[in-house]
Amino acid sequence: MIKMATVDLIMPKMGESIMEATILKWHKQPGDHVKMDETILEIATDKVDTEVPSTAEGTIEQILYNVNDVVPVGSVIAKIKTEAEEATSHKPQATSGGQRDTDHENSTYSEEAETVSHSRATSNFKPQTSNSNGRFYSPLVLNIAASEGVSMSELETIPGTGNEGRVTKKDILQYVSSRKVSGYKQRSNKEEVMVVPVNRVEQSSDQQPITTYSGNVEIIEMDRMRKLIAEHMVRSKHTSAHVTSFTEADVTNIVMWREKVKKEFEKREGTKITFTPLFIETVVHCIKKFPLINSSVEGDRILVKRDINIGMATALPNGNLIVPIIKNADQLNLVGLTKQVNGLADNARNGRLRPDDTQGGTFTLTNVGTFGSLMGTPIINQPQVAILAVGAIKKRPVVVETPHGDSIAIRHMMYLSLSYDHRIIDGSLGATFLTSVANELENFNPDRDF
Repeated sequence: MIKMATVDLIMPKMGESIMEATILKWHKQPGDHVKMDETILEIATDKVDTEVPSTAEGTIEQILYNVNDVVPVGSVIAKIKTEAEEATSHKPQATSGGQRDTDHENSTYSEEAETVSHSRATSNFKPQTSNSNGRFYSPLVLNIAASEGVSMSELETIPGTGNEGRVTKKDILQYVSSRKVSGYKQRSNKEEVMVVPVNRVEQSSDQQPITTYSGNVEIIEMDRMRKLIAEHMVRSKHTSAHVTSFTEADVTNIVMWREKVKKEFEKREGTKITFTPLFIETVVHCIKKFPLINSSVEGDRILVKRDINIGMATALPNGNLIVPIIKNADQLNLVGLTKQVNGLADNARNGRLRPDDTQGGTFTLTNVGTFGSLMGTPIINQPQVAILAVGAIKKRPVVVETPHGDSIAIRHMMYLSLSYDHRIIDGSLGATFLTSVANELENFNPDRDF
């Protein structure tokens, strides 16, 4: 009897830093016929929502995950039975077949979760290790630790029974269980066990006390994107030592130049020119002078990025922010930057961003002045090390120095604030970069062409 071939539908890799995605909706169910490139499901990452197309034509044989499941990149999410005859020399196996670590057997977490962990570890996923001793932790162990409130330093003290002393699922679950029961925090095999008062023991999410509210209170449940943003912001604060420097710039030349050329620009290029591409152009020039601003930190190493990919914080209709990326911004002229800025902003507002549009950023610009703010203290967009906020442009009387003496004039002024990672960006470099941006804005050529 001829055996039909089965094709595995894999959770696609949607960017360097994306390691998992949440299933939002299945468009197809088992038994449904699908064509090549036909949408099978919708997924969401902490960056963007997107569709996953079929990689073969056939019939959906099996769906391995449900809506709202978080699935690691590289995992098999569905199986498609095709009309092609299966080759006898090739026998497709499930992701977990013959590869399951017996040390991970524990009924508290499902076999499916374990299979996901192994699939993630054996795909293009880069193993995560602690910074101190290079010890490996599987994604499943890290997920359990995060959900149970086990810190990385605490995780390093847990004895591992797995291969090469690795902490297995069984090890972490036993540790969490013993901590809950005894009220102790385990330090290590060679150290004394330190008694911790019961009221200071970290509680897992299912132990949080029920809060009662008095008065007239409306309770609003966070939507999925707001939860992801909240997690991203808190993680950034825990990762980077944030410092913010401030300055102001006289942007009168820019304001007057834009007012002079905006109609001709739109007529010739078919798109409107805003201040954002002008700010990005200035930032790119300054990054070339101070390349360390365009870097990231990996353990004890500093990765200086040669590509200059500028992220621009963009407001969505629901009030959330997303950061699409202008790739290789240093290779674009002002017209090119303007078209990129307007195109990405329009796609963000209309839900047409692709996963790649939000990946690979090396520096971020956020225009808090759009919402009327004079200045802000932005949070670094990990794994970057700096983010620039530009405030609202306001007319103010200021002292202007001229060859004939000082005078008071009405000028268009704008505050700038730079948040940077103090682990590698010292105050002198952060302030010097920010001053350089302000100087370039002030010395904008009002007679330039576009």
